[in-house]
Amino acid sequence: MEQFSVINMFLGADNVVKGVMLLLVLASLASWVVILEKAIILNRISRGVWKFKKLAQKIVDDVDPEQYPGFASLIVRAGVAESSDHAGGETRADYRERVERSMRVILSGSLDRLDNRVTVLATVGSTSPFVGLFGTVWGIMNSFIGIAASGETTLSVVAPGIAEALAATAMGLVAAIPAVVAFNKINSTVRKITKESLAAVGLVGNSLARIHFEFLEGGRDSDKNQG
Repeated sequence: MEQFSVINMFLGADNVVKGVMLLLVLASLASWVVILEKAIILNRISRGVWKFKKLAQKIVDDVDPEQYPGFASLIVRAGVAESSDHAGGETRADYRERVERSMRVILSGSLDRLDNRVTVLATVGSTSPFVGLFGTVWGIMNSFIGIAASGETTLSVVAPGIAEALAATAMGLVAAIPAVVAFNKINSTVRKITKESLAAVGLVGNSLARIHFEFLEGGRDSDKNQG
């Protein structure tokens, strides 16, 4: 029936309930903007990390940062730069840890940006049901006040006010559920990206250490042959 359409329920609601509904609509829109943005970014980063790890597994005798996609290039470049700084008396494990540490610093900065605006989803997911509940309680309270003033308790009198009030709860859930699901999915994806990236960093660090110490051992063998 027309009188029970969403628009008519909104127009017939108390000003406080209208404000609650508008706030929830804005919160839902904000969360969907973040959800769509993160879906695009994380999809791109996931593909880049997959390629990063795949290339890191194929290193033989040279590490070229230009071969790596996106932020992986910055990470590998940091490792290559650190690997050229030779500290005397380093063991292979010490050398590898120093090189990987320099790459992890760049990786950490890149991953930190993935968390931007994710708190919006946490906020919307945790507060929207309570905001909607506040609108419902306020609307029902006004409905009872109206019933008391009119002295009528028929269903036709009670139903519209109750429906308008309950609409606020429904809107709170509509805003909260996608935000919570997206928040958990984003955190899961970021953890997976972090794990795969650290694995790739380890592979690159191991390769740089192997190349470096093979070069040193080759130099020593050459000196012995000349002697």
